[in-house]
Amino acid sequence: MQDHRLIDGRAVQARILAEVAVQVAVAAATTRPVGRLMSISIGEVPEVAVYVRNQQRAAEKAGIPFEPVNWPADMDYAECKARIVAMNDDPAVTGIILQRPVPQHINLRSLQSAIHPLKDVEGMNPASIGNIVYSDMAMAPCTAAASVELIRETGLNLRGLEVVMIGHSEIVGKPAAFLLMAEGATVTVCHHMTRSVAMHSRRADVVIVAVGIPQFIKADMVKPGAAVIDIGINQVTHPDGSISIVGDVDTDAVREVASWVTPVPGGVGPVTVGILLRNAMRAHQRQVAAGWV
Repeated sequence: MQDHRLIDGRAVQARILAEVAVQVAVAAATTRPVGRLMSISIGEVPEVAVYVRNQQRAAEKAGIPFEPVNWPADMDYAECKARIVAMNDDPAVTGIILQRPVPQHINLRSLQSAIHPLKDVEGMNPASIGNIVYSDMAMAPCTAAASVELIRETGLNLRGLEVVMIGHSEIVGKPAAFLLMAEGATVTVCHHMTRSVAMHSRRADVVIVAVGIPQFIKADMVKPGAAVIDIGINQVTHPDGSISIVGDVDTDAVREVASWVTPVPGGVGPVTVGILLRNAMRAHQRQVAAGWV
């Protein structure tokens, strides 16, 4: 029997992809077909290959062409940037995804900045993140936007909602806080220098956590009836040598207190991929409006 306290991220993704597929079909019939999504991997990283496969499957469901490319691990920054600039100039390319991690000799932030904001479907260009400050959320970072989408899934009204964001990274915590403020939520951001995280989390209507610490959030850190959005993905090795994937939330304990919890896996991850495809459709619409295609 499905536990109603666990938010099904796969079901949310399916709904998003169905909506995008309709928009893709309309675009093909009325303006111009959606171009390719280019997925760039630099070097061979097994975890990245899993992400790429998940994104490709979702793109196929949405009807958006997806082309993965793998560049040698020793390719220098200048060549990587030149290839991205060429994709920026190619009207047949709708969006560019730069898979992480990249080799140490590559400056990730600089390479992300090379992706034109109109093709930045991940929302990682500094200009894309900066737009959130002005409540332009069309191309928001995917994981941050997925967190907001999952809060909406609970039916809670974001206006006036008390939200505690635990973790203040540039790609999740900070943009999620801005997205929530734009929706009218009252947001507190906690981090490694916060004196008492539990003091803040216990009063929150919603707790979002992205700290990379397995099962950091315990039941006594959550207000009864709250929603808990778990962004963490941690690999844990057990005494018998077996390996499991867990989040930043002690899910079994917390769901006895909270009204909603996102499971790991199957929570934020699938929705993040859905948001990526939604961003791709929005990128196409903006490119058409700008006369790029």
